[in-house]
Amino acid sequence: MSELIEWAYPLAESLLAQALPRRWKHCLGVAERARTIALVLGKDAELLEAAAILHDIGYAPDLAKTGFHPLDGARYLRDVAHGDDRVTNLVAHHSCAWMEADARGLREELEREFPRESAPLSDALCFCDMNTTPDGTPTNPIDRINEITGRYGPDSLIGTFIRRAEPEILACTSRVLERVAHAKSQPM
Repeated sequence: MSELIEWAYPLAESLLAQALPRRWKHCLGVAERARTIALVLGKDAELLEAAAILHDIGYAPDLAKTGFHPLDGARYLRDVAHGDDRVTNLVAHHSCAWMEADARGLREELEREFPRESAPLSDALCFCDMNTTPDGTPTNPIDRINEITGRYGPDSLIGTFIRRAEPEILACTSRVLERVAHAKSQPM
C-alpha cells in the first residue's frame, strides 16, 4: 500500500466514520469501485483510490463552511491536511461539481482555486461515485441519479443539478466502461 493510500484512509475515517457513518460507507464503496478499474489508470490508480475515499469529506460537520462539499473538502485537504495537489483537485471537481458550483454562485472560486485534473481521472472518479449507493454497494448511474433526486427533491438545488449533470454522468460512465473493456481485451 502506498503512502498516499495509508494517509487517505485514516484521514477520511477520522472525519466521517463517527459523524456520518452512512457517508463513510459510501466512501468505502467508492474506493472499492476505484480498485475495480485500476487496470485502466496505471500509475494514477492509487491517486484515484485516495481521491475516492476522500471525495465526500466536505460533508463532515467541522469542515462544512460553504455548504458545497467539494469545495469545503478540497480546502481542508489543501489548507489543513496539506494533501496531495492532484487528490485535492479531484475532490474539488468530483462528479460534475462545476455544475453545482455554478448553481451556487461558486464556480469562479472553485475553478480559480483548484485546477481540473485530466479527463480520464475525472471520468473515473465520477464513475466510481455515481455507481455506488449511499450505503456503499454497487449500483448504476440511472438508479443513483434517481436516488439523489428522490432524497433531495426534484426541485431542490441538488435535484436540479443532478438532472442537469445526468448526460455527463452517463457519458463518464460510458467512457470508463469502454476503457475497461478495451484494457481487458488486450493480450497480456
